[in-house]
Amino acid sequence: MSRGLQVLMFIVFVGASFAAGAIGARFTAPATAPGGWYAALPKPSWTPPAWVFAPVWSTLYLLMGIAAWLVWRRAGGFRAAAAPLALFTMQLILNAGWSILFFGLRQVGFALVEILWLWLAILAALLAFWRVSPSAGALLLPYLLWVTYAATLNWGFWRIVRAE
Repeated sequence: MSRGLQVLMFIVFVGASFAAGAIGARFTAPATAPGGWYAALPKPSWTPPAWVFAPVWSTLYLLMGIAAWLVWRRAGGFRAAAAPLALFTMQLILNAGWSILFFGLRQVGFALVEILWLWLAILAALLAFWRVSPSAGALLLPYLLWVTYAATLNWGFWRIVRAE
């Protein structure tokens, strides 16, 4: 595998991860802006300050992209890494979908169900990645932990919205 191809694929995998984030951000930004829907919601007591989300998600998207690239490289290409990379793609779609449901459509309950599917998809990708490259699997662990926390937040918002 040429060095040029490896660099190109690194850019593709990291870019795909950030693309999922960019799709989600199109729905998140208006809702979190001052006066937006999310900004006005009462929040669970364990909600972090708003400034935490951008650096955390940026780091996680970078780690996701690196992990996918490691799997692709270690396996020797797309054909050999088809199953783990399909799981990776599925979790990216679910990742963007959660933002659309929660922030765009304001469907907190549906978002709660969706984030549980996202969590399972991340776990499946992590395990599949681990079998190809333990380092790649380990790079998805912070993402799984953050989405675990995000799911508890989603649950907290669901309880608040349901009680209103």
